[in-house]
Amino acid sequence: MRSLLSQIATVTAMNIRSLPRRLWMSLAMVLASAVVVAILLAFLAMARGFEVTMNGAGSDGVAILMREGAAAELNSVVLREQLNLIEESAGIARDAEGPLVSPELYVIVDGIKKSTGTEANIPLRGLNARGMAMRENMQLIEGRMFTPGTNEMIVGAGVLREFDGFDIGREVRFGKNVWTVVGVFSTGGNVFESELWADIRMIQSHYDRGSSYQSIRVQLEKAGDLAPLEETIAREPRLNLDVQTEREFFAGQGKQLQYIAIFGRVISFIMALGALAGALNTMYTSVADRAREIATLRALGFGNFSAFCGTIAEALVLAAAGGVLGSLAAFVFFDGLNASTLGGSFTQVVFKFEMSPDLFVQGALLALLIGFVSGFFPAWRAARIPVIVAFRNGV
Repeated sequence: MRSLLSQIATVTAMNIRSLPRRLWMSLAMVLASAVVVAILLAFLAMARGFEVTMNGAGSDGVAILMREGAAAELNSVVLREQLNLIEESAGIARDAEGPLVSPELYVIVDGIKKSTGTEANIPLRGLNARGMAMRENMQLIEGRMFTPGTNEMIVGAGVLREFDGFDIGREVRFGKNVWTVVGVFSTGGNVFESELWADIRMIQSHYDRGSSYQSIRVQLEKAGDLAPLEETIAREPRLNLDVQTEREFFAGQGKQLQYIAIFGRVISFIMALGALAGALNTMYTSVADRAREIATLRALGFGNFSAFCGTIAEALVLAAAGGVLGSLAAFVFFDGLNASTLGGSFTQVVFKFEMSPDLFVQGALLALLIGFVSGFFPAWRAARIPVIVAFRNGV
């Protein structure tokens, strides 16, 4: 066994030392692997960043109620009478001021994206003091809170990064209404940072919503326990509402970008096939270039298996180098990159690309797969070269 390992190490070292003779072809294999890995990681980081942004807003301690069958807040309508009935339901946390219930409005306004200069939809959410208090991770990072009863609003940090015209003190016109930006808030990087917040009564007035809402958020007595609310809805025919935890709601909204990860894997697979073609050519050239050396070693007693393993090792080294290069490029160019895309309510969700250790593992495995497959057949050829033929023809 020690002799076999020594033979494999010797052949591998010989192969690695001979790489400068095939420098450009070797670099081509490295770069091909790097491009494939970088593209895969870019798509996966995009999907992961969007998923983290959506899931970060969800809580098992908060339930959201919308009209029955409504997939998003934009499509929901909740009446004042329904709000009153929900406030009397069991299962809702209460304090000295009453039930912890937040009726909310969600309307679409226009913003100008910094990256493209084009218009895009931004959500303007109407809240009251209860709604603010129920978002425990919300904090003002600049300016002050809007004053109820006025056309003042605060903007999410994501909106400020991605859209023009929302700096503190700026006046923003939406239709006939002019709003003044008085503060910037953060919610820990989740989806709420893609929103504008203002007094709910002002939004009801400006957008002719009367006393209606689009969703109700409630603080649950027991995290995840929806049974009391479900019982209330079941026995009260006027409550044609669906209820789910906030975590479930945003997890469902985040599924829409799962196709990004799937698309990225498909594209990477197609590109990997192209990279394999080039890598195979590189490795066959490597075997042909070292045919005399391989034959000499075999004449000295080296086995076929050592030639096979040495060639596989060479391919794995080149592919691994490409994997490292591709991972480094993906980290430098994409980690933390700001982007925005359409969310479940046809409004922009601002998020950051997020590179995580498991994504780098996936990139490394892809690179090693390219190396193994591209090295296997040339290695098989190297192991089967007849010594006499190799010396005669320089195969």
